[in-house]
Amino acid sequence: MGVAIRRAGQDDAAAVTDLLDRVFGEDPVSGWVFPDPDDRRAKHGTMMGAFAASALAEGYVDLAEDGSGVALWFSVPEGGHPADDDGPAQLRMAVDPDNERVEAIARILDEHHPKDRAHEHLMLIAVDSSARSQGRGTELINNVLARCDREGLAAYLEASSTRSRALYARLGFVWSGSTIDLPGGPQMYPMWRDPAPASEA
Repeated sequence: MGVAIRRAGQDDAAAVTDLLDRVFGEDPVSGWVFPDPDDRRAKHGTMMGAFAASALAEGYVDLAEDGSGVALWFSVPEGGHPADDDGPAQLRMAVDPDNERVEAIARILDEHHPKDRAHEHLMLIAVDSSARSQGRGTELINNVLARCDREGLAAYLEASSTRSRALYARLGFVWSGSTIDLPGGPQMYPMWRDPAPASEA
């Protein structure tokens, strides 16, 4: 039996940021943004905090009641959100003004983000090491996918490894077949999930 999942609020911002920082501190994409380990330890939490704040203000955050997992989602309308050329630059200024990769990652992901159809975007999902292999991530994602199926909504994410790509495939996400290539860094795998037919939802 899994744990209860609830919608996080502003009072949860610190806990959400801490979990994201711990889980993604050694992620290949975070390693690309902050190649120096000492620099990453000093600034990575600030970037995760910015992502959490954005999701809490403009999207929504699902949190396992015991704090063991969190998922950051955004509802994207058909046509995408209005272009904000200042957003990536503002992120860089808030996190690490001297690090152009903070801005670059935001611009690269936005460039590849599908905008032709409304969907739910799973920006980040993190599960604490103490709850790994217990289905926590699946519970968090399915919490939203069930609604997507009821409402006929698609879902989108960027997998950061072939391992996570395989895990998402089990939930119905399909890799586009192309990769998002970070310059001199790791590849990411854009994945799309159409809603299940009404007879299956």
